[in-house]
Parts: sequence; C-alpha cells; structure tokens
Amino acid sequence: MHSRNKKAMELIAKGWSALKEVDRVIDYCELNDKRLIPLLRTAKENFELALEADNLNTHARFWLSKLHLKYHVPGACKAIGAALLVEAADMGDPDAEYELGCLLRVENKYVQSDQQAFYYIEKAVDQLHPGALYLLGAVYLTGDCVKRDVSSALWCFHRASEKGHAGAAIAYGSLLLRGVQVPEILTKFSAKSGSRTRTSWKNAGMPNPLVMAREQFEIAAKAGCDLGFRWLKRIEEEEKRVLDSEMMNII
Repeated sequence: MHSRNKKAMELIAKGWSALKEVDRVIDYCELNDKRLIPLLRTAKENFELALEADNLNTHARFWLSKLHLKYHVPGACKAIGAALLVEAADMGDPDAEYELGCLLRVENKYVQSDQQAFYYIEKAVDQLHPGALYLLGAVYLTGDCVKRDVSSALWCFHRASEKGHAGAAIAYGSLLLRGVQVPEILTKFSAKSGSRTRTSWKNAGMPNPLVMAREQFEIAAKAGCDLGFRWLKRIEEEEKRVLDSEMMNII
C-alpha cells in the first residue's frame, strides 16, 4: 500500500508540474491554444496513472477532475470531472470539498438548496482549508443564509490568515481597524505574540488593534496582495500621526 501511494504521489507531482506551466502561460494565450495540448496531455496522463497506481488517492481524483472541468484538454468531459470531484470530496479531500462547495453555491438547476453547498464547505473548514475558512467567514459576516455572527467570522478569518490567505487577512485587518470587538481567545493569542502598545493599551494589558491589523496586512502583502501594501501604507501614516501626537503631549 505504501509503495503504491508513493508511486501515485510521484505521478501527481509530474502532472501538477505540467499543469502549473499551463497556468503560468494561459493568461497570455487562448484557452484552446494548441501549444498547451502537450502539457495538458502530460498532466492528464500522469493523474490517470496515479489513480491506476492507487485508486484511493484523493489528490489524483481532485486534480483530474479540475482538468476535465476547467481546462481544454483533449478528451475532457464535464460529467466525468463532476463525478471525480464528488468522489474526492466524499473521500475527504479538503480541496475537493471546498471546490465542490463553491460550485454548488453557483445557481444552477442541479442545486436544491444552500445546505448542499455548505455541507462540503463546512467539511473543508473542519480540515482548516484556508479558502473554505475565508468563505465561511464572509458568510457569517454578511449573514448570508446563516445568522450573522461577527465573532465566528473573525475566528474564520484569523485561522485562514494564519495559513497565508490574503483575502482573509485583509478582511480581518479591516474589521480590526473598524473597532470590531475581537473574541477573547484571539486577543489572548495576540497577547502571546507581543502585540502591545507603549501607552494605554499596554497598561490595560490588551492587544492593540492597530498593531494587530498591521500584522494581518503584512500577511496579505507577503502573499503578493496589492491591497495589503496599500493598507500597510495607511497604517504607517496613522502610526506616525499617533506618535507625533504623543510627542506633542510630552512636550
């Protein structure tokens, strides 16, 4: 069993590498550009061989489903892709659970209710999938199909940002700047990380929301998010204004 799984993972790595090359150039050519076909075929063949080597491998199922559903690979079939995606999700693959949940949220004749979508999204959240955490956080924040719960939204954004999700980090930081009350469990975490100010926040033993927000925008910037850089600039300007005000009070 171990040797089959190892062989499957090697094949998945080869297929994934070919698919990443497609993603790298696809924005600069037509979706059905013939120059992409060799790479797509390589990816498809390796994912199929991975399933032959280990039929229980959920990663191979998930990536093969994406090929069928999202790429113009020769022999692609959306029905096969959908079946593979459902299989991978039901077998517990978090990427497949999140992908299927997102697809089910899109209005189409196959969806009977939002519960179908959130069943898979919540399963992905249980495995701390960053995209699923961010989506569930947005749902709690807006009250879309659930009772609005800002504390739960903050928890979701926090856990997703820990995994480097730029959108979650921006959402979390923005809420902090708006003065949204942070759940105690998250403030304790921030206190351990040393997020304190030199003035009243330090004396009160509470985390500084401005510093906490900066940490979130730094996560987004590290992920290459332009909005993260712009928020950091605004934070720096605000910190400079506060520091100047403190100096004036001392004088």
